Amino acid sequence: REPLVRKLSPSYRTFPQSKRLEKEYLSSLHNQRLYLAVFAAVLGNFSFGFSLVYPSPVIPALEHHPNPALRLDQHTASWFGSVFTLGAAAGGLSTMMLNDRLGRKLSIIVSALPLAAGYALLAGAQGLGMLLLGRVLTGYAGGVTSAAIPVYISEISHPRVRGMLGACPQMMAVLGSLVLYALGKYLGALRAQRLVLDWRWLAVAGEVPVLLMILLLCFMPNSPRFLLSQGKDEEALRSLCWLRGKDTAYTREYEQIKDSVRRQSQRVSWAEIKDPFIYKPILIAVGMRFLQQLSGVTCILVYLQSIFKKTSVILRPELDAALVGLVRLLSVAIAAVSMDKAGRKILLFVSAGVMLVSNLTMGLYIHFMPVSQNSTTANRTLVSSATLSAEPTNYITLIPLLATMFFIMGYAMGWGPITWLLMSEILPLKARGVASGLCVVVSWLTAFTLTQFFLRVVEAFGLEVPFFFFAVICAGNIFFTGCCVPETKGRSLEQIEAFFRTGRRSFM
Repeated sequence: REPLVRKLSPSYRTFPQSKRLEKEYLSSLHNQRLYLAVFAAVLGNFSFGFSLVYPSPVIPALEHHPNPALRLDQHTASWFGSVFTLGAAAGGLSTMMLNDRLGRKLSIIVSALPLAAGYALLAGAQGLGMLLLGRVLTGYAGGVTSAAIPVYISEISHPRVRGMLGACPQMMAVLGSLVLYALGKYLGALRAQRLVLDWRWLAVAGEVPVLLMILLLCFMPNSPRFLLSQGKDEEALRSLCWLRGKDTAYTREYEQIKDSVRRQSQRVSWAEIKDPFIYKPILIAVGMRFLQQLSGVTCILVYLQSIFKKTSVILRPELDAALVGLVRLLSVAIAAVSMDKAGRKILLFVSAGVMLVSNLTMGLYIHFMPVSQNSTTANRTLVSSATLSAEPTNYITLIPLLATMFFIMGYAMGWGPITWLLMSEILPLKARGVASGLCVVVSWLTAFTLTQFFLRVVEAFGLEVPFFFFAVICAGNIFFTGCCVPETKGRSLEQIEAFFRTGRRSFM
């Protein structure tokens, strides 16, 4: 069996026999249990998307709350929207240790504790302190899941479906946001009839996927790669057997993974960081997370309804937000289907191009709006905008809605899901746990800075300035993709590691 294993080990040399055996093996796999394990994990991303955009329908409700302790002004609304990202950065920082010590699966389960506590605080909040603490805890859980779930999915998947499954975290996050928008509209209608307090019940609804995730993950296996790195060979073999099916030739894949883990048996040291095999993929992954947040997606999602109120779109802001969420979900689904066919890089190019045009359109529209709408206080105020005139004068006010929809569509087709997927694909095994946490820290510290200063920039310079800035960043994303990002379509994690180890320009 050893010559066969050696023949199938990751290499840039392509042998017809090994390619044929690899294709036969991939086509023989049973994916039902793999899909179940992925679904159990990405429920954490559903909760993440739900809690991320929680301020969008809640801020307008709290701006005019009868209780002064809960009423938000511009300063407190800015903190309510941005403190989530600060918690997410802390979660990513802790995952740098949790990922390699507890394992990917257990890290996801642990994240459910602060998540449930955060929702409980939001549901029972009696003052600003409870609101902010609830946002911090839900953000912390989101940071843990952001780092652990993509790595878990990447390590249990095989090359034929890894791209599709790698898009599932982003898809479930989008679905969570869309469900929040839908519930916000439905419960808002009930609140108008004085039946319920909608923003509290939104937090209660967030507890449901948390409990379901814990229940399902208890029956799912841990990552075979993580188990092998802990010296649990038999458990790793059972895990791979469960994921691939008993009647498949999974032992060949097991030997490949074991060989790769054996070469990286020790954790990464400071001296090894100078090795291009280590620092190049880390820099690429961190750079992508940094640029993804600088494109403005978190600001737009958090302040979506307020932006729509300011730009006086022809539909009600909550309807616009739900429509944008639906477009985002469909776009991620398209990316999931096409990622393993079209490739990662082409989708990143298209994604950045669409976001560039959308942000530029939004900025130009706001800048050249009629004087009666552009030069008023409305252009420099998002919070408490419900007191301003928001009646559309004609159908040209559809432009901000369409521009935002195309921005979200472009983001969801590339720079949304693919940055998370590539992070889990290109990071070397021995640095994967620490580096994935570092990516999340950089990502959410950037998001915190943007969301914290977004309202202040709007107040000082106008709403068009942030969108012009986001457009410039999207242009930079195009150049970064062309110069730095490798194509990983159809490659095993071991082949991707060999690509950086050898310094080859190509996988062939």
